[in-house]
Amino acid sequence: MNNPVFIVSGTDTGIGKTIFSAALAQALQAGYWKPVQSGLEEETDSAIVRRLAPDCSVLPEQWRLQLPASPHLSASREGVEIDPEKLNIPRCSKPLVVEGAGGLMVPLSRRQTYLDVFARWQYPVILCARTQLGTINHSLLSLQALRSRNIPVLGMAFIGHAHEDSEGIICELGNVRRLGRLPLLDDLNPQSLAQAFAANFNRADFTGVVQ
Repeated sequence: MNNPVFIVSGTDTGIGKTIFSAALAQALQAGYWKPVQSGLEEETDSAIVRRLAPDCSVLPEQWRLQLPASPHLSASREGVEIDPEKLNIPRCSKPLVVEGAGGLMVPLSRRQTYLDVFARWQYPVILCARTQLGTINHSLLSLQALRSRNIPVLGMAFIGHAHEDSEGIICELGNVRRLGRLPLLDDLNPQSLAQAFAANFNRADFTGVVQ
């Protein structure tokens, strides 16, 4: 049996999916891969995962782009073009957590978005959503987009302060599993993140995935 691959995407940018990816990778002793990194001046997503999940293997990005913008624009500014057809899941001797950028419709080129790549890969997506105002609409639209392309959805991972009604209605109307909620941590470090994940998620929901 092949090692499981989990695609972590979000309803928007800056919602905490890198933190969730680090927590999941650490819990599963998995590898982590960010296919395209846009923005190199500040700490990259791969660097954040190395810091928060020190026991997991971080695979090198396929494209590293200087400008912190949509990948298609970052690439254009550097005179290159991302070829989404060449984005393929790397070999890994353990489970692999793959993190997209921003939301599902973020363009990688003038012709393809992350959604197109996920549709080709056909690995289960974990959709991350913040619990703030607007999350119901963004989450349900994202779930609709995934299902319109027959992309398997493992479930919803919420990030932020508890909002029982919003989390519940998203999973009811979206007909999707509620994996858990990662709270905001004042002191974010490997230990506190691992404890928060263990307290709010069931590891069996991820280890039982067969691919």
